Amino acid sequence: MIRLATLLLMAGAVAAAAQTARTADRGGALLRTLDRVSGEVIDVEMAVGQTMAYGPLQVTLHECRVPASNVSGDAFGLLRIVDARAVEELFAGWMIASSPAMSALEHPRYDVWILSCRDV
Repeated sequence: MIRLATLLLMAGAVAAAAQTARTADRGGALLRTLDRVSGEVIDVEMAVGQTMAYGPLQVTLHECRVPASNVSGDAFGLLRIVDARAVEELFAGWMIASSPAMSALEHPRYDVWILSCRDV
């Protein structure tokens, strides 16, 4: 419970920083996926509003932002990840490309993180 509260506070802080800082919206993102059982790593380009299936997971990209003064700088992605089998939300919030462990998907088999924002 404390860990969840901490994650929610961090996600809120990231969201507030992304909105108050000078950021630029991008139309999509490059995500990396990892299957820990098979070791398979796949990079996936997604458009904002798109949902992709990854194993039993449904990954939706809601927003992707970068610093306005440095569009090749750090990416902030707003993601929602749901386990379709259990109909359970596993992650909802901002992921930061330079600090993926700060706000990460916690799943025993699959990992998903943002690499960069893209114009699609």
